[in-house]
Amino acid sequence: AYLGFDATADSLHVGSLLQIMILRHLQKSGHKPVVLIGGGTSKVGDPTGKDESRVMLNEEIIGKNKAGISKVFAKFLQFGDEQDNDAIMVDNDDWLSELKYLEFLRDYGTHFTINRMLSFESVKQRLDREAPFSFLEFNYMILQAYDFLELHRRYDTILQLGGSDQWGNMVSGTELGRRVDGVQLFALTAPLITTSDGKKMGKTANGAVWLNADKLSEYDYWQFWRNTDDADVIRFMKLFTELPLDQIAELEKLQGSDINQAKIVLADEATTLLHGSECLAGIHETISNMFKGGGSASTEGLNRVTVSKSDLEGDGIRFADLFFDLGLATSKKDARRLIQGGGAKVSETKIESDLGKLTIDDFESGSNEVVLRAGKKRAGVVEFQE
Repeated sequence: AYLGFDATADSLHVGSLLQIMILRHLQKSGHKPVVLIGGGTSKVGDPTGKDESRVMLNEEIIGKNKAGISKVFAKFLQFGDEQDNDAIMVDNDDWLSELKYLEFLRDYGTHFTINRMLSFESVKQRLDREAPFSFLEFNYMILQAYDFLELHRRYDTILQLGGSDQWGNMVSGTELGRRVDGVQLFALTAPLITTSDGKKMGKTANGAVWLNADKLSEYDYWQFWRNTDDADVIRFMKLFTELPLDQIAELEKLQGSDINQAKIVLADEATTLLHGSECLAGIHETISNMFKGGGSASTEGLNRVTVSKSDLEGDGIRFADLFFDLGLATSKKDARRLIQGGGAKVSETKIESDLGKLTIDDFESGSNEVVLRAGKKRAGVVEFQE
C-alpha cells in the first residue's frame, strides 16, 4: 500500500494523520507500506481544492521540505530491509524527471481524455469558480496516475491511500494500470475529518497543528488533543490512538466533568505515538504547576524564544512581538487583540497595554526566563542570554 505527500511545506499537519494511521494499521497486519515523497510532482503542484495556482517551488525549497516531512514517518512506521513488511520511502522525482516528454505523451497520453478529466469534481469546482487552471496543473493527475503504475512495476504496490478529495486522481491510476499493464489496482480514500461542530479537524485559531516538534512543541500538541470537544473524544480515540476498544468503551461511560479524564488519556496516547512517552512527565508537571498551583513551575516542553539581555535592559521588547514569536498568536495584530482583551499575562500579571514591552524588571531575581501566558491553557517562555 502506498501513501504520497507532495513537499509543499516542511512539515505535515494533523490533517494528514488519519492516512498515516491507516498505513500503520496495514503494516501491523502484514502489509508493506510505501511512503512516496512527491519531489517530482511538487514541481507541478496539485490543483485539488485550490482556487489559484500553487506558488512554484525551487529545488532548494523542495529539498528542505522533503527532509522536513520525511521525519514523521519513522515515528509511525518500521523502516528497514529485514522484514517483508518493512516500510520503504521513495521519491517520484527519481522517475518523473527521467521521462521523455514525447515518449510519455505517446505511451500514456492516449489513456486520458479531456472529457473525463473535466468531469472530476476538483476540476469542475475550479472551473466553476472561473479560477485560472494552467496546463501545468492539468498534467498533475496524469503524473499521479503514472506514479501508481510505476510503483506497481517497481514494488508490486496494488493499493493507494488518500483523502476523499484525491478520488479522481487515484481512480485515474487504477485505470492506467489496467489499460497499460493489465493489472488490477485499488484505491482507498478516507473522508475529511471534521469536528462535531462541522469545522475541519486540525485547524485552530493559531493555525495548523504541525507534526514536527520544531514547528509545534510537544506541549502544544498535547494541549491540542486535551482541548478536544466532549462530543469528539471517543471518535478521535478510535481514529488516532491504539487503545483497545474495550478500554475506549469504558471511557465512553464517563459523564460531565469526568470526560476530562478521557481527554487526558487521548492527549497522552496521541502525543506518545508522535513524540514518545518520555515527554509526558514534563508536560504533566508543567500543567500541574502552571495551572493547578503546584510547586516551583516547570517550563519543560513549552515553546521558548531567546533574547539578548542588552535588549531587555534598553527599551525592552514589545509583548506583541514575543507572543507572535512564541506561536501564541497568529500575527502581531492577533497578539495586540489578545492583550487588549485582557487574555495576556507576563507570569501572573496581566499585560495592560498592547504597546507594552518586556524589560529586565519583569524577570525574578536570579532567573533568566519568564513565562508569557495566552489565556488559561497556552504559555511560552522568554529566556535571555548575556
